[in-house]
Amino acid sequence: MKKPPFIAIGAILAFLAVAFGAFGAHGLKKILSQDMLVIFETAVTYQTWHAIGLILIGILFQLKPSSLLIKAGWAMFTGILLFSGSLYILSLSGVKILGIITPIGGVAFLISWALIAIYAIKQKL
Repeated sequence: MKKPPFIAIGAILAFLAVAFGAFGAHGLKKILSQDMLVIFETAVTYQTWHAIGLILIGILFQLKPSSLLIKAGWAMFTGILLFSGSLYILSLSGVKILGIITPIGGVAFLISWALIAIYAIKQKL
């Protein structure tokens, strides 16, 4: 089974979350409305936690490879792109229709965490 790149992807996304967080706190504070700034900060928060989740998946895969972890990793990556990505675009553009994409990313997050739980139960972790 080929080793997936989840640690590297997670680290890159964590790096970007820090950069986006700083940009939001310093560069967008005077540009965005308070509501849009909260949406941007929510995107950063979810990206941060799920980037750490991707790193965790990569570490677990190194310990005991499983197709469940591969599926969980790609679901989590997809969740970051759809959930946080749609919120970034929504907050910066004000195009509210993009909010319909966000729950799809949320479902991808739920799927990824459920797959990790199934993996942990099967491995008796």
